[in-house]
Amino acid sequence: MTFLQAIALGIIQGVTEFLPVSSSGHLVLFQNLLGLKDPELAFDVAVHMGTLAAVCIYFRKDIAAIVTQTGKWLFNSQWRSRQAAPSEVRIAGLIIAGSIPTAIMGIGFHGIGDLLFSSVLLVGFMLIVTGFWMWFTRYKQQPDLPNSGPGTGSALLIGIAQGMAIIPGVSRSGATIAAALYLGIDRTTAARFSFLLSIPAVAGAALLNAIDAPITGTARLPVILAGTAAAGTMGYAALSLLVYLVKKGKLAFFAPYCWIMGGLIVILAW
Repeated sequence: MTFLQAIALGIIQGVTEFLPVSSSGHLVLFQNLLGLKDPELAFDVAVHMGTLAAVCIYFRKDIAAIVTQTGKWLFNSQWRSRQAAPSEVRIAGLIIAGSIPTAIMGIGFHGIGDLLFSSVLLVGFMLIVTGFWMWFTRYKQQPDLPNSGPGTGSALLIGIAQGMAIIPGVSRSGATIAAALYLGIDRTTAARFSFLLSIPAVAGAALLNAIDAPITGTARLPVILAGTAAAGTMGYAALSLLVYLVKKGKLAFFAPYCWIMGGLIVILAW
């Protein structure tokens, strides 16, 4: 892998990880175009850590509040006995609930990951499906009450939607945000919960890949760091844009792109 290839793949990972156009689908496509049939494990893990850093920085205040309040709730029995569980503790519980089906699906599909990622045709079909999944959110009305957060059942269903993103061509952010909107959650809360839920999913996937095989790639450290920096920088910009568009009710804006890209892939790969 060359320096420019690493930066290019890092940019693609960063932009498509958060925009609802499927990062895995685009990586499969561009790795084939660049002739990188078997990308190095070290690089794959590193660019995912770059996008993970982006979402952690963007939601740093939320994460700090969740960790602080949950810690107090768990380890200070006197404080817990005097107060009801704060909203941050509830969010922590919902993130755990939503992560359970994602983890089960991720581990279950992990064994056939190579098969899934070898099919460019599958990428095309699933991008088209993702486009329709997002398009119909434009007909979903906002709930009467603002900040209508998910319940446990909704969190589990959103976690299932997130687990489906292991299939190349299915957008994680598109699937989870759309699922939240269909479940009656307001746009701001849907985007926030989707990306907070992504933190354990991305970290877990990277850990699973790192454990699955030894990191024996030949990429030089500067090449890996360049790709990671590109993924993190572009990921932060893409995340900021998507949160803005979701709040404006423009998630369906990405559907035509998914249809066009998916259709072209199907035609070329058929």
